[in-house]
Amino acid sequence: MILLRSVIYFATMVISVVVFGLTIALVGWFVPGVVSDRLATTWGRVNLWLQRTICGLGYRLEGAENLPDGPCIIMAKHQSTWETIGLRGLLKPEQSWVLKQELMRIPIFGWGLRFARSIPIDRAAGRKAVFKVVDDGKARLAEGRYVIIFPEGTRTAPGERKRYGVGGAVLAERSGVAVVPIAHNAGVFWRRRGVKKYPGTIQVKVGPPITSEGRKAAEIMRDVEEWIEAEVEKMPQATE
Repeated sequence: MILLRSVIYFATMVISVVVFGLTIALVGWFVPGVVSDRLATTWGRVNLWLQRTICGLGYRLEGAENLPDGPCIIMAKHQSTWETIGLRGLLKPEQSWVLKQELMRIPIFGWGLRFARSIPIDRAAGRKAVFKVVDDGKARLAEGRYVIIFPEGTRTAPGERKRYGVGGAVLAERSGVAVVPIAHNAGVFWRRRGVKKYPGTIQVKVGPPITSEGRKAAEIMRDVEEWIEAEVEKMPQATE
């Protein structure tokens, strides 16, 4: 039953990507980006509802009061596909995601990403990728947006740790904008290489802003990593 529900959800998710991706791309040609932002956030919220309705997979959000109205850098744990959908629906519409540039080439989905003010990078470019995150990130922050980064760069299974990349912390150092860390255990219910979406409640915790003014990137990243990993360790590591 879990597999069947998961396949049904996957089919509805694909349909939602086609419908919203085409709409965002078409609208993006004619009206300001605020409409594209709201459509993208609606897509995230629709999928959160579909996950709960079809798969019995919900979430519990804690610490939403730590999210500022103005610009900030969001750094989140990366365990599964869920957070790329869930955070889109949970955070304010004005979001710019740092993502691998290959995603921009996907028909329809990539079109929508383009008009959602994303920051595509070539992960093999090394220092050039960091410079792009800083340059484009500062421009997006100046527009009052959230810049969202997965510092691990790739999905990490529950219980595992990977080195956190420094790009987001360099952006924080250069911009002086605070970092808001987000911890969750989505990988327990939506595994990084699995088809099944297990029923249960994903815990999502938003941490207090970490100041960046007058601090070095390494110091900022250390605080971000320590907070995220400590909170993830407190969360259930098995399905309910």
